[in-house]
Amino acid sequence: MSLFSGKKVLITAGPTYEPIDPVRFIGNHSTGKMGFALARAFADQGAQVYLVVGPTALSLEHPLVEVIPVMTANEMFAACQAKASKADIWVFAAAVADYRPKDVATSKIKKNEDSFTIELVKNVDIAATLGQQKRSDQFAVGFALETDQELENARGKLVKKNLNMVVLNSLRTPGAGFKHDTNKITIVKPASVEEFELKSKEEVALDILESIKTEWACLQKK
Repeated sequence: MSLFSGKKVLITAGPTYEPIDPVRFIGNHSTGKMGFALARAFADQGAQVYLVVGPTALSLEHPLVEVIPVMTANEMFAACQAKASKADIWVFAAAVADYRPKDVATSKIKKNEDSFTIELVKNVDIAATLGQQKRSDQFAVGFALETDQELENARGKLVKKNLNMVVLNSLRTPGAGFKHDTNKITIVKPASVEEFELKSKEEVALDILESIKTEWACLQKK
């Protein structure tokens, strides 16, 4: 029987869309494929999964997966807050927008000027905020997409967000990252770093689950 059988797992996936007006939004290129692969992998190993997902063309039907659709970062945070205390494992795989427009126009903004300025305000950091509430019996995994000082920044997130593990995504490898069916990751833990080759996202999900098993088993022995 899998270590995850009967456990509850909260996963975020996909992008968030932050509206500018009824027509336009600020978003990113995330498809949600990595989060969906993780959700299926956990469910296939017997976990009850809460999948909080931003706008995506993907779908997942599994008796152990509850899909919770959201659009904005605030909506994603609210959905995560509602499930976080129930979950044994948190996996923050979504590409959440760091900022949102301060004011959202109620009607379409017309193209009247040569330039246009949007004032942005910071969105809630979902992983960091929930990390402050994390119990010692809960396990939290964050994702990081870095272009400079990758390992240093990933290690910083472990501490700052009270995470047990960070999955560092590559943008430097062809076929990895957004819009691909493959990914190349480095798993950063407090006492170790594991590098993996380019693989399908389904295979990457299994690598992540195995790494969680190893780290979680070590924590339970302490």
